[in-house]
Amino acid sequence: MTEHEGVEKLSAWQIFLLFLRLGLTSFGGPAAHLGFFHDEFVKRRQWLSDSAYGEIVALCQLLPGPASSQVGLTIGFLRGRYTGAFAAWLGFTLPSALIMIGFALGLSAWPEAGSGGWIHGLKLFVVVVVAQAVWQMGRSLCPDRPRVAMALLVAVSLLVFGETWMQILALAVAGAVGAFLGFGSDRASEPLHVPLQSRKPALFAAAFLGLLLVSFLPQAPGSLGWIGAELYRAGALVFGGGHVVLPWLQEGFVASGAMPADTFLAGYGAAQAMPGPLFSFSGFLGGAQGGVIGGVVAVIAVFLPGTLLVFAGLPLWSWLREHRRARAALAGVNAGVVGLLLAALYDPVWASAVHDASDLGLVLILWLCLAVWRVPVWLLAPLSALAGVILLS
Repeated sequence: MTEHEGVEKLSAWQIFLLFLRLGLTSFGGPAAHLGFFHDEFVKRRQWLSDSAYGEIVALCQLLPGPASSQVGLTIGFLRGRYTGAFAAWLGFTLPSALIMIGFALGLSAWPEAGSGGWIHGLKLFVVVVVAQAVWQMGRSLCPDRPRVAMALLVAVSLLVFGETWMQILALAVAGAVGAFLGFGSDRASEPLHVPLQSRKPALFAAAFLGLLLVSFLPQAPGSLGWIGAELYRAGALVFGGGHVVLPWLQEGFVASGAMPADTFLAGYGAAQAMPGPLFSFSGFLGGAQGGVIGGVVAVIAVFLPGTLLVFAGLPLWSWLREHRRARAALAGVNAGVVGLLLAALYDPVWASAVHDASDLGLVLILWLCLAVWRVPVWLLAPLSALAGVILLS
């Protein structure tokens, strides 16, 4: 990917300011973020061609972690190597991360606020957002009966055996079945031409795997090491990004007893209204457990796995996308991801939020606002909180 003639050369500070503006204004989730990036870097600045940008997006979709953040990281790397990549990530993530850490500290300082009607409204809002995500991802990732069956079986297994190891096992089995049955493998992959290689891909890959193994070691609940391990493991194992991180973090923070479900879902609902990456929800979780330092550790830990894979694997990704069995296994994993999110939709999202007919009625109204009337999530979240106050008054 060569730079166009006449394109200005930017320092790391300039890259940071550019992505900071995007981090302050990019509402709407990963799909919207990719649209903002395309407008900024393909149409306006002409840093990349349409085909080169499409290749970067396709490659990042194959990885665990937040795809839109990984795309921004890669663009920053193309412009400024490692300092440019860090500047791009920091600028895009900083606004939402600071807000979410501040939100966690506010709830910690004023615990009574966590029992108000606005929390209940945010929980009902999360029901709608996650249900919409399940529907959209299901249509995209489960286009045939075998993959629909795979998603349902994964959901049932997780509801029956709701342990972290079961989530990992279910996705591994889904990938193996996908490879065996040849899910999606009859579709020819597009040729990829990404002349960007890290100088030390093996070192980054080793760091990724080493830290993943360390994250499974026992840690004192609530400690900084525990926060980092929980968030790193989630960032390393989440395929699909965005909403799919919910069940992994719910298992680590709610099912373990470290955080009440109400607080967890309130933070998740607030994260929907923030610009920038949804993974900044990690700042809320870390902030609630370990203050400012805990929030910083959590944000770094959840983004670190995907960053290491960006630096480690561009040549490997090209091979992976062109390999028939690998594509089929990824299709199976993606179907399993839908099942994972479907299980989370029921428990804890639905089970902890919808208790009576009035709750169900508000969920239906919010769904109409989101799916039919296209009310933006940054506006719908505070409206949901207000509706919760009215509902419980």
